[in-house]
Amino acid sequence: MTAFVLNVLLALAWGALTGSFAPASLLVGFILSYLLLWLTQPVAGPSVYFEKLPRAIGFLLFFSWELLKSSLRVAYDVLTPRHHMNPGVIGVPLDVASEGEVTILANLISLTPGTLSLDVSEDRRILYIHAMYIDADDFDRYRAQLKQSFELRILKVLR
Repeated sequence: MTAFVLNVLLALAWGALTGSFAPASLLVGFILSYLLLWLTQPVAGPSVYFEKLPRAIGFLLFFSWELLKSSLRVAYDVLTPRHHMNPGVIGVPLDVASEGEVTILANLISLTPGTLSLDVSEDRRILYIHAMYIDADDFDRYRAQLKQSFELRILKVLR
C-alpha cells in the first residue's frame, strides 16, 4: 500500500512541477512515477503493488467490455419486436470467502445488464443470480463462465 501512496504523491508532484493538475497530466505523472518506482524495486525492495495494479487495470478493462456486451444485448432485445429472453435463477457455488469479496462479486454481477444478484446463502457458499439469457440446459456452462470470468479475476486482484 505504501507503494501506491508514493505513486500518488509522485503523480501530484508531477502535476505541481508541470503546473497542471488536469486529469491527463496527472495520469502521465502516475504512469511515469509507476515506472520510476518499478525501476527502483531492487533498491527499495519488492512490492505486490506492481503485480496487483496491472491486474486491477485488466479487470477494469474486462468489466468494461462485459458491461458493453451485455448492454448491447439487452438494448437489442428491447428494440427488436421479438424477445430473445429466457430468464432463470441459478445458484453459483462461491470460492470467494470474505464478506467484502462476496459483496464485490454480487455488486459487479448486478451492475451488468441482464443479471441480478438475488441472495447469498447463510454460509456464504452459494450466490443466487437471476439471468435474463440462460437456457435450462446451459446452467453448468453459465456457472463456469461466471466463475472463470468474474470470480477468478476478483480473487486475483484482491488476494
